[in-house]
Amino acid sequence: MPSAEVKSPWAASEDMIAVRATARSFFAREAVPNLTKWAEQRHVDREFWTTAGELGLLCMAVPEEYGGGGGSAAHDLIMLEEQARISDAGFGNIVHSGIVAPYLAAYGTEEQKQAWLPGMATGEVIAAIAMTEPGGGSDLAGMTTRARRDGDQYVITGAKTFITNGGSADLVLLAAKTDPDAGAHGVSLILVNTRDCAGFRRGRVLDKLGQHSGDTAELFFDEARVPASNVLGGVEGQGFVQLMTQLPLERLEIAVVGAVATELAVDWALAYSKERAAFGKPLFNFQHVRFELAECATLARVVRTFVDDCIAKHLAGGLDPATASMAKYWVTDTQCRVVDRCLQLFGGYGYMTEYPIARLYADSRAQRIYGGTNEIMKELIARSL
Repeated sequence: MPSAEVKSPWAASEDMIAVRATARSFFAREAVPNLTKWAEQRHVDREFWTTAGELGLLCMAVPEEYGGGGGSAAHDLIMLEEQARISDAGFGNIVHSGIVAPYLAAYGTEEQKQAWLPGMATGEVIAAIAMTEPGGGSDLAGMTTRARRDGDQYVITGAKTFITNGGSADLVLLAAKTDPDAGAHGVSLILVNTRDCAGFRRGRVLDKLGQHSGDTAELFFDEARVPASNVLGGVEGQGFVQLMTQLPLERLEIAVVGAVATELAVDWALAYSKERAAFGKPLFNFQHVRFELAECATLARVVRTFVDDCIAKHLAGGLDPATASMAKYWVTDTQCRVVDRCLQLFGGYGYMTEYPIARLYADSRAQRIYGGTNEIMKELIARSL
């Protein structure tokens, strides 16, 4: 059975099926014809965001009173799956709807929710989250960006890098130290309106190994001033707890992308091996090729089963951080191994970027790094044992 036909139990309701059909049609019509252009210009067109918003495909888990779809994380995960199914890693909705919106919905003050969520749901506001620093990597507690209170404002100094949507974001959810002497307890999340923030500037849109259509950028805060009321939830020092509470969802989302990528690689390699001939017969007729595909298909099925179970646990409120870390590390490690093995079956064509398997190979490598490196995931898992 082709992996694309595998039915996930968490997405089997009529509502979920309808969302999937809408998302699949949207990506086929609006994204696929533009993928090459987006990769060349290093960002997705703004109109694509607003078209997604018009169809109700953004912030589907946000309550209706704030402009969202009133659904659950499952709706956003379906959207993410369908994006991954066209092998696009540039549209930063995984951060916009899948990360920033849940932070605002869970912790934002009423004023903050009303100010930002409706625009995010329409696509008129593009959101990013800024945690990683040039010298910090996965060490969130050791961040050096500072937000100093000055009357009714914060003065922010520091730099962030590898920020998804950083080149286009209107809203940046910034992690900064409001109390440098308090360690992790001194971290706060601050909402930065990039359209009206003196001292904020964007650096380069970074030239990455893959995921070229994503505007991953550097951000700089040079005595940038924001209202004190922009602290997420209105209370200082809650940032690290908020991050630790929400990061399991981010890691699950990365695993979802990994599951789809693994399935895609197997599907493409299977189709190619049946079409391509060598020594007078299809590649698939060689036992080694069949065994490679049998092993990769098995891994893809195990990945899907594990990810579906994690999604079910998350939707029921029971996905613990250690299991989310297991999913993020093991799925993305497996993704990279399977994509590499499937690429090998394409021979020289697998190394040509005109073939989707080559682009998938390059795009997949970042999965083991962002969202917390897989080495950090293993450390978090070990702490839970």
